[in-house]
Amino acid sequence: METLNYWPILETSINIALGAVIAGVSSWIVMRKRNISGDKLEASDRRVDMLEAISSDIGQVNHIFAKYSALVMESYRFGEQWPQARREELAQVNTELIKEFKKLADAETKLLMLGEKLMERSLRLYGARIAHFRKEVFVGRPDIKQEEIVSLKQEVSSQREKFYDILSKRYDRLLTA
Repeated sequence: METLNYWPILETSINIALGAVIAGVSSWIVMRKRNISGDKLEASDRRVDMLEAISSDIGQVNHIFAKYSALVMESYRFGEQWPQARREELAQVNTELIKEFKKLADAETKLLMLGEKLMERSLRLYGARIAHFRKEVFVGRPDIKQEEIVSLKQEVSSQREKFYDILSKRYDRLLTA
């Protein structure tokens, strides 16, 4: 055979090999970019999960605080006629609330770890409002009025709303990113 007949075969082989190399490099680049963006997406998903867990913990604290405040207000309405069973229930709820403060501290730590200083400060203020409420409103304190109790409870609710406003904005940004 003549050497001229080998040239088209060799040229086609080189083109196929070159195409395979280009396809391989392109695939490698695309996969690498997907892995990098996948890692960013995974980190964002972890942040969302952590914020959801924090929200759940704060919701639990709020639930127990609501029970506590309702029982304390009930004790003021009934005075000395307040049943002993309800007093015991209040003591149990008070103990639960104290235990739940650990969740607040854990949530503050997570927020600091995420770099969410504003949210952490807001949560710390929320916990401080609850502590202030417990300090001022307790069974057997005769010099406090119902309006004062309602006002203190409103301060707690207001701080909770501020915290959830900040949390909600951050959560929305993470979901849209």
